[in-house]
Amino acid sequence: MSSSAHRMAAPISGPHYLLRGLSLVRSPELRLFVLIPLSVNLLLFGAAFYMLYLQLERLFDWLNQSIPSYLEWLNYLLWPLAIISVLVVFSLIFTTIANMLAAPFNGLLAERVEQKLTGERLHDSGWASLIKDTPRMLGREWRKLAYYLPRALGCLLLFLIPALGQTLAPVLWFLFTAWMMTIQYCDYPFDNHKIDFTRMRRALAEKRGLTWSFGAGVALCSALPLVNLLIMPVAICGATALWVDHYRQPMLRE
Repeated sequence: MSSSAHRMAAPISGPHYLLRGLSLVRSPELRLFVLIPLSVNLLLFGAAFYMLYLQLERLFDWLNQSIPSYLEWLNYLLWPLAIISVLVVFSLIFTTIANMLAAPFNGLLAERVEQKLTGERLHDSGWASLIKDTPRMLGREWRKLAYYLPRALGCLLLFLIPALGQTLAPVLWFLFTAWMMTIQYCDYPFDNHKIDFTRMRRALAEKRGLTWSFGAGVALCSALPLVNLLIMPVAICGATALWVDHYRQPMLRE
């Protein structure tokens, strides 16, 4: 089948690629490359959750001591707000650190998935390449973080604007989160081919329906307890399949 015919036949559903990732992640030849980033994720989550538990205990002790007896009813309001706030901060910090530490292994997983799907090896691949490219991969994670933070802050500030801002903010936050999930996981196969971050974003934006629906599926799975611990390798495999079907040939020809 020609490359043009393959692209015409390629699925245009983002959730399809999430399910494709779930299928790929179970492949025996990918097992080692799936377990490494998954183990990093689980270890970090365990350590971070323990630290979070200790901080919540201190926070609740402080709330109990600070609130006068006649305002004890506020505990029913403040405790949920405190838990939600801490969990949001925890989620952001945990996701950022996990993605940064697992970035080299995520790139290697994307490389092996691409090799499985295309039958072709990258010119510069393997564990030696992983060690050599680690500084560049970590720099790429910082680049994504620099892109994310000011835009996330702008979305969060909308929550402070009564009426219109608070109505639009949840919608815009979900749309932005879906876009960032696409960037986060599609970046690994793009980066394996040394494709510039800005060029990658432009390519993903050209098929916004496909890429946004993929990111929306990842965002929804990331919000589910336990599922969010397992979504990383599934999303990487799905994003790499999306890269192979829709971007690989045109991007490498440029």
